[in-house]
Amino acid sequence: MGDNGNAQIRQKNEIKEQIIGKLERYFGKTLGDATDRQLYMATAMTVRDRIMDRWTQTEQARNGTDRRKRLYYLSFEFLIGRMLSDNLMSLGQRALYQEALSELGLDLTAIEDTEADAGLGNGGLGRLAACFMNSLATLDYPAYGCGIRYEYGLFKQKIVDGYQIELPDPWLEDGCVWEIARPEEQVEVYFGGTVDSYTEDGRMKFYVKDASTVIALPYDMPAPGFGTDTVNTLRLWSARSPKQLDLSQFSHGNYTKAVEEKELAEVLSKILYPEDKHIEGKVLRLRQQYFFTSATIQWIIREYKAGGGDLRRLHDYTQIHINDTHPAIGIPELMRLLMDVEGFGWDEAWEVTTKTFAYTNHTIMSEALEKWTVAAMRQQLPRICMIIEEINRRLTEDLTARFGGDRGKIDYMAVIAYDYINMANLCVVGSHSVNGVSALHAEILQKDLFKDYYGIMPYKFSGITNGVTHRRWLLGANPRLAALIQDAIGDGFIREPEKLTDLAAFAKDSAFQEQFAKIKHDNKAALSRYIFAESGILADPGALFDTQAKRLHEYKRQLMNVLHILYLYHQILENPSFAFPPRVFLFAAKASPGY
Repeated sequence: MGDNGNAQIRQKNEIKEQIIGKLERYFGKTLGDATDRQLYMATAMTVRDRIMDRWTQTEQARNGTDRRKRLYYLSFEFLIGRMLSDNLMSLGQRALYQEALSELGLDLTAIEDTEADAGLGNGGLGRLAACFMNSLATLDYPAYGCGIRYEYGLFKQKIVDGYQIELPDPWLEDGCVWEIARPEEQVEVYFGGTVDSYTEDGRMKFYVKDASTVIALPYDMPAPGFGTDTVNTLRLWSARSPKQLDLSQFSHGNYTKAVEEKELAEVLSKILYPEDKHIEGKVLRLRQQYFFTSATIQWIIREYKAGGGDLRRLHDYTQIHINDTHPAIGIPELMRLLMDVEGFGWDEAWEVTTKTFAYTNHTIMSEALEKWTVAAMRQQLPRICMIIEEINRRLTEDLTARFGGDRGKIDYMAVIAYDYINMANLCVVGSHSVNGVSALHAEILQKDLFKDYYGIMPYKFSGITNGVTHRRWLLGANPRLAALIQDAIGDGFIREPEKLTDLAAFAKDSAFQEQFAKIKHDNKAALSRYIFAESGILADPGALFDTQAKRLHEYKRQLMNVLHILYLYHQILENPSFAFPPRVFLFAAKASPGY
């Protein structure tokens, strides 16, 4: 056996010893009496230890010699999924762990299935953020993802008598092995109050008095790249009240009142996407957005100044990217901090802000473009509202000079119109870059939604293809197909997906096609067995599997699919010559046990 084989044996033995050691030291258990959760935790802890060394070295380099421009990616969602399998893949050690656990009589896939899905995202917005974080680390770019540490995800589902039942998704109830609390880096975020002013050195300055305070406590999670020592950081903010308990109210028997203020503060990080069909839900969502955005920008400025940076050059070393309009409120927040705290004038603060922010648009539907009433903004964030009003005043002056009395065009482009604040327009005005998530999407932004802005500032607009982590869909989800591809074209595609085009040379290779068809059939057979075990329904693996993987929800996408199925059914009934191969329709959605 060569040196490489001996090294692998040593590594496997180390993994086994470490897992057994974690069980004994942290849980007082052996392999024989540990629960599934404890086996998962012990395994994940050993993986975390391997990542921590790289993570520490990455941060030390950035605090030392690495002074490259840093990206802060602000997103309301990060759909990161389960992290054990992803981290093992990034480390290149999944096969090694699989062998080590097998020798312990354990199954890695079963252990991976024990992990709760992180309740931090819902759909494309969050998946894009997660994909970009993985790609940025793989390419060794210094980047930080920034969001909210939701205690509850969107919801779990059950279908009872044909009706959807929504259940809480308490993904953190057993803790999260990947996160590290950073209480020493907490910041304060303020809501409400009234704006007052004073004059200093001939300049008017503003401050907010009688505001309520919420503590933003950061939790950091590692975001390792594939095949690299770079480990970036996903920073998630949790809301805490500065008052833990009103002891006076409690002593008088007013138990609910005693904890009311604490609960009102901490609800900010309770749930992803609170229902906003009522005013309370809308206000909560606005407060959530400001909460994590303000906390993040305060942290950015503190870190930048600690490194000796001149805030007038913040944009030379810092990029703040807002993923859709949820973090758009960061634009006036940076203005506030630069002017009210750091002493900037408006013009220099605006120059730094617009050069620092970039914006990804996700939707062109008018009903989905985020807007807030001026009244709600003024009540919750009076100083921010004042700054937005000034941004709009200066903008409309410029637009009037350009377009004269074309009131319709000016109102369409304004940040404030008809007593509503248009957050998408704020993003365009306050950023130096605006992108869609595909070439077609970017074209629609330029020719339709932001046509008027594109006409006067075309240099801002571009298209950047939506994120896809091909490693998850090949190495993680379909390892046999990944192995076939690797045998055919080598392993370069794992880091550079564009090399998958090399497969074109095998389009007419009968041996390759035969192996490909067998892998596909075997995978479908495995899925058929799973479907039968879960539902008692036997799906023919020889049929075409027509699958829609999306949370069952009221936006009716599944309904459109069902209507298509009905259309095909009637075609079969009414047209005897209609060519229709055997077909199995599958609807896949995240559901609770018993669904």
